[in-house]
Amino acid sequence: MGMTDPAEAPVRVLIADDAPDIRLLLKMYLSDTRLEVIGEATNGAEAVESVERGGYDVVLMDVQMPELDGLEATRRIRAARPATDGPHIVAMTANALEGDRETCLAAGMNDYVAKPIRPDALAAALLATPMRSTGQDVAPTGAGA
Repeated sequence: MGMTDPAEAPVRVLIADDAPDIRLLLKMYLSDTRLEVIGEATNGAEAVESVERGGYDVVLMDVQMPELDGLEATRRIRAARPATDGPHIVAMTANALEGDRETCLAAGMNDYVAKPIRPDALAAALLATPMRSTGQDVAPTGAGA
C-alpha cells in the first residue's frame, strides 16, 4: 500500500453557506487549487456536525445562515476544538462594516472575506491556511495553470 506525500495531499474544504449559487461559485474558484471541497452545509448546525465528524482542514463559513449563524457555529466548533487543533475557518459575509472583521475573529474565525467574494480576496485568506503536517501554505496554483 503506497503512502501519499502530505505535500501532495489535497486540503479538505467544507463550504457552509445557505445559498446554492455561492456554494457553486466557491467550488468553481477552488477547482484549480489544491483545495478539495469534500463537504457542504446549508446552515450553521450542519457545519458544526460536519466538523465534529472530522476530516476538514478549512471551513468557508457564511456568517448569516438559518438555524445557527456562522458566528455561533464557530464558537461551538472552537469550544470543542481550539483553533490550533481545528480547521482554519474563513468568515464570508456581506456585512463589510467597520468592526465586522473583529467580531468574526473574536468568535474564533481565522480570517474574513467580504461578499461578493473576489477570487483574489479568497486566495489571500486561504494563503494563511497551514498544510496538514507540512507547515506549508495552500497558495492557489494560479488561474489557467
